[in-house]
Amino acid sequence: MLLSALYIKASPGKGRGVFTTEDIEARTLIEIAPVIVLPEKDCKLIDKSFLFNYYFLWGNKHKNYAICLGYGSIYNHSYTPNCIYETYYEDQVMHFITIRDISAGEELLVTYNQDPSDKTPLWFT
Repeated sequence: MLLSALYIKASPGKGRGVFTTEDIEARTLIEIAPVIVLPEKDCKLIDKSFLFNYYFLWGNKHKNYAICLGYGSIYNHSYTPNCIYETYYEDQVMHFITIRDISAGEELLVTYNQDPSDKTPLWFT
């Protein structure tokens, strides 16, 4: 896990993003991020808050929301990501893994659709 090589900085047109100080090989686990799972009854509250743009759908039926800690909620979206995330519902963690070699200084990007082949438009522009 290369968490020590990751840092946050401004990403042009995207707010903050996650970057790396080191070259990282493909298929490297870069972060195991714990999540805070919100019960279904609280999900409508978060939809009306600033956190609306930062939660992940959680659980096999996606009836819960999760706030990802660590850098998890800061990774920006791309339809051509260089990382993926895997959800582990029982353990309440997410794994962030590179899917290609990444150069030092490069931004780490995921697709918010979870599946890199899913090009479905997002809920925001």
